Amino acid sequence: MGKGWSYSEIGAMADRVAAGLQAQGIAKGDKVGLCLPNTPYYPVFYFATLKIGAVVVNFNPLYVEREIEAQARDAGVRVMVTMDLKVIYDKVEAVRRSGGLDTIIVCPMADILPQPKKLLFQLFKGGDRASIPSDGAHPKYDELTSRGATPHIPGIVPEQDVAVLQYTGGTTGTPKAAMLTHANLSANIEQMRALFHMAVPGRERMLCVLPFFHVFAMTVAQNLSVAIGAEMVLMPRFELKALLDTIRRKSITLFPGVPTLFTAINTGTITPKYDLTSIKLCISGGAPLPVEVKEQFETLTGCMLVEGYGLTEASPVVAVNPFDERRRAGSIGYPLPGTTITFHSLDDPDVEMPAGEKGELVVRGPQVMAGYYQREHETGLALRNGALHTGDVGYRDEDGFIFLVDRIKDLILCSGYNVYPRMIEDAIYRHPAVEEAIVIAIPDAYRGQAPKAFVKLRPGESVNEEEMKTFLKDHLSRIEMPQAVEFRDALPKTMVGKLSKKELVAEEADRHDVS
Repeated sequence: MGKGWSYSEIGAMADRVAAGLQAQGIAKGDKVGLCLPNTPYYPVFYFATLKIGAVVVNFNPLYVEREIEAQARDAGVRVMVTMDLKVIYDKVEAVRRSGGLDTIIVCPMADILPQPKKLLFQLFKGGDRASIPSDGAHPKYDELTSRGATPHIPGIVPEQDVAVLQYTGGTTGTPKAAMLTHANLSANIEQMRALFHMAVPGRERMLCVLPFFHVFAMTVAQNLSVAIGAEMVLMPRFELKALLDTIRRKSITLFPGVPTLFTAINTGTITPKYDLTSIKLCISGGAPLPVEVKEQFETLTGCMLVEGYGLTEASPVVAVNPFDERRRAGSIGYPLPGTTITFHSLDDPDVEMPAGEKGELVVRGPQVMAGYYQREHETGLALRNGALHTGDVGYRDEDGFIFLVDRIKDLILCSGYNVYPRMIEDAIYRHPAVEEAIVIAIPDAYRGQAPKAFVKLRPGESVNEEEMKTFLKDHLSRIEMPQAVEFRDALPKTMVGKLSKKELVAEEADRHDVS
């Protein structure tokens, strides 16, 4: 937005925040929630929290109140950091009032804007700013950073101490927190730094439009930037013209993204007006990258766009295509240095499959999580003999390139985000007219996949699609909103009476094949 900070300034801010957090009673092992868009406050609080041995818990600011509260209670978060923006703060404050939090640290938007924008924000955006009480439960950023700049740094055991609780549904649907240790995150950055060998330390400019609360952006946009001394160019939200203006104005060289971002650039009517040739390298993750999207983007920019693969449980990067002429469209590339990927039989997980044969992708490496927070059973299912069983199905070709072909569970990958059918179904069931509901993934040209809901109403009830979506707005984030809601007199069931998705998945596959 036109205002910048040096690394030394951000470091000094992080020290003051760390001291302030300790003055608030935050100690090693305590959970600090970050419910922040991409602003300088995020890296400041992220590294301040890690400095004092506390644990970062990332929250999506687009979450509805119910989702924020459920995650805060599950993680044991008592202090949340957020902005003085009404659209975010009001939800967090509602969670505090319900007993889900003790303290909200409030960061002012105006203070991170350059002077003309700061003045305009104060004059004309008053309706966007939240009304913050002046009490001990709402310490403001200025108060927090007035306690001095010398935090006490506790002893940290990198292989044991958790740095981040990163929530994921994995492939099972119910969100749970992957425990990522300091060693996990550090190892993944060293693996990525080895891969980015062509990056010139101190000379690169990283476009940070993917939200830092997402594990891909946290690692590849933020942490990698710190490791190579890149300038982080932060965008709080995606808007095509602003993104293209930023690339041109800042001469962006590195650009991590998800396929929908690259698709938006490819198809934008204003894109041809912009010179995007400053970009040297883009890495795509979060969802499968269509070959045509990759080829069109590379033609537009002259840069390399490579596909990678990761998952929250691996900090997250596991495999990436080589950054040279060997890169292969449709593949997720090779395992990162120090990472071993094998494929195991879907019938017997102890049997390793040979090259060319499909199986479950299993990962070993220093970036693999310590386990799921307070979920021993789920940890045992995911981590077996020190290896992470991903739930993804794929194979390795004779040249060592890895390809993914399917997912064992029902996770929906929508614009690079994990969307969980069960969460959507739970929200639909909150409507008093609903008797049964099933949510599946359908193909979406822009987002990769999108949720579609099938609903059976109670006898005598009448609800249309528009009314259902209006109801769901208070229960789901925008990314979770079903693209379509189809009402049926009956939903398919298994022999034992359980609702069955496979018939609906087959119907939708046939429908899209015909179209």
